[in-house]
Amino acid sequence: MDNVTTQTRDVIDLSASPVGKDEAAPAPEADQSLEESIPQAEIERITTDTVAALKTVYDPEIPVDIYELGLIYKVDLETDRTMKIEMTLTAPGCPVAGEMPGWVQDAAHTVKGVDKVEVTLTFDPPWSPEQMSDEARLQLNML
Repeated sequence: MDNVTTQTRDVIDLSASPVGKDEAAPAPEADQSLEESIPQAEIERITTDTVAALKTVYDPEIPVDIYELGLIYKVDLETDRTMKIEMTLTAPGCPVAGEMPGWVQDAAHTVKGVDKVEVTLTFDPPWSPEQMSDEARLQLNML
């Protein structure tokens, strides 16, 4: 097991509230950084708790959690404590396509300090096995 390396997963970065390419920048009086509205220690706790919550959701066809599978593309926490999660599925025809975003939303709602959760499903880019962590590959005997 010495040759197994731990892959750093940086899909969750709650330390900033970036403006999307299609969004207008907020007015100067509304420009408040996440760190100003939520203490850094709480951001770190929310990040840890969010990863733990997402790891409770499994693709029913694969015995690995969705976080380690690489199905979570992006998580943003806004200053109003709305968590926005962008995720994908292993395939567009996944039998639980209509249910899994709800499972993710329910899991994220368990994180203390998060008031609202919005989950968006995307297939761009499409998921591939290369997105799995080393832990997932080990669980699936793919190393």
